[in-house]
Amino acid sequence: MATSSKRDYYEVLGVSREAGTEEIKKAYRQAALKYHPDRNKNDPETEGKFKEAAEAYEVLSDPEKRERYNRHGHAGLSGSAGHDFHHMDVGDIFSMFEDIFGGSMFGGRRRSRGVDLQAVVEIELQEVATGCERNLEFKRNEICNQCGGSGAASNSDLRTCNTCGGYGQVEQSGGLGGFFGRVITACPACHGQGRIVTTPCRRCRGQGRYPQERVITVKIPAGIHEGQAIRLRGEGEPGPDGQTRGDLHCVVNIASHPFLERHENDLVCKMPISFTQAALGAKLEVPTMTGKAELVIPRGTQFGQMFRLRGLGLPDLRSGQKGDELVQVLIEIPKKLDARQEKLLREFAESEGDGVLPESRSFLERFMEYLSGKEG
Repeated sequence: MATSSKRDYYEVLGVSREAGTEEIKKAYRQAALKYHPDRNKNDPETEGKFKEAAEAYEVLSDPEKRERYNRHGHAGLSGSAGHDFHHMDVGDIFSMFEDIFGGSMFGGRRRSRGVDLQAVVEIELQEVATGCERNLEFKRNEICNQCGGSGAASNSDLRTCNTCGGYGQVEQSGGLGGFFGRVITACPACHGQGRIVTTPCRRCRGQGRYPQERVITVKIPAGIHEGQAIRLRGEGEPGPDGQTRGDLHCVVNIASHPFLERHENDLVCKMPISFTQAALGAKLEVPTMTGKAELVIPRGTQFGQMFRLRGLGLPDLRSGQKGDELVQVLIEIPKKLDARQEKLLREFAESEGDGVLPESRSFLERFMEYLSGKEG
């Protein structure tokens, strides 16, 4: 449908431009019921109206899209991420907004996906830098190859459901406090299958499927973060139709590293040094993701000071650009001194002048001013 031929969305739903969220939702419910093809099988034009109403609701129920539409009309939505309802199946459209209706009114048209599965893999921090592969073993249900998913020992052990007459659906009244009058739901006797199993298949015990071990290779991209999941489409359980499988979500856990901690795409290494190295300066070897690197510690380095090794971090998941490694120095004070060490340190303490430790001097001056103010 070209932009110029589209009707005004407010006109499609029969609401004013000042309509609130609930009024728009109610109008869409009424339009979906009125124009659903299952209720208008002799009128082929209703499917187009059903899809038109869904398109209008998608825009008017979204505050951002609605504001753009109010300002610029259909042209304001050009390029925005929206669904092409006119090329979608009616059942799929209805399932998108199923929460509005409190369940599927026209379950026979909806194509149900199978259940999604979840698995967990653990990788090393080094593998985050390069990406890796894992062989994943898990169990999932497969369609029974003995009964073909019917659950019956033979074709003669299947009979038509008396409750729904084999249609898999029944018409009931009620729906949302009687709002819809009469609605169509899955048959409670055969659970929408239209058939009843009299003698179950021995292999699957009438379930139509059975658990089976499966092994697949999972490719884990470089830069992935703890707790992120890789979605493997179609590796979940089969749906009621035996074909439309769910997905497998592979959640990634990252093992801790003995020396490095991750902060987004940067790595942090907490490096202990002696107070003499901090005072006099030193050249140190620090651990990195690829081995080790040389780091020059300047004279007078303070506790907690950070040094940056550029490009030695982890790659960004999307851009691939690498972060940095940050080395934080932690100055260790010896707990025990021998007699000579203690003598030398006492001599050093006696030699300290006002200019040796400017930070300490500044602190003492400010502390004395603080005390003076308190006494005043």
